[in-house]
Amino acid sequence: MHPARATYWRENAWLAAFAMAGGMGILWGIGNPHVWTGAVGGLLAISVRAFYLASDETRMRWDLTDRRLLGPGRRAIALDNIAAVNTVFSAVQVVTVTGDKHLLKYQPDARATKARIDAARGQA
Repeated sequence: MHPARATYWRENAWLAAFAMAGGMGILWGIGNPHVWTGAVGGLLAISVRAFYLASDETRMRWDLTDRRLLGPGRRAIALDNIAAVNTVFSAVQVVTVTGDKHLLKYQPDARATKARIDAARGQA
């Protein structure tokens, strides 16, 4: 289950829009006459962050086997150790029995990824 590059850029575009609106709102709220600079700052901040993290974030691969969910950094979650699988926008959150939480970010279809994991653990 690979992250989708298009999903990554779409979510960062939404984040930039919210940052731009938030920056403008704060400047308007404090009475700054140059409210437009909030939009520039928000766009610049999120753009720099998005370009800097793109290669790492879109490389986070998760593999589903018949017994485990294998993730980056040698993460291995036994399917019988999964307590819940949730979707949050384009991410799938896997919660273990011990309370550990893992995110499979920027999934092209988060509901389908959740369904695959649930089916593998016999929860379909």
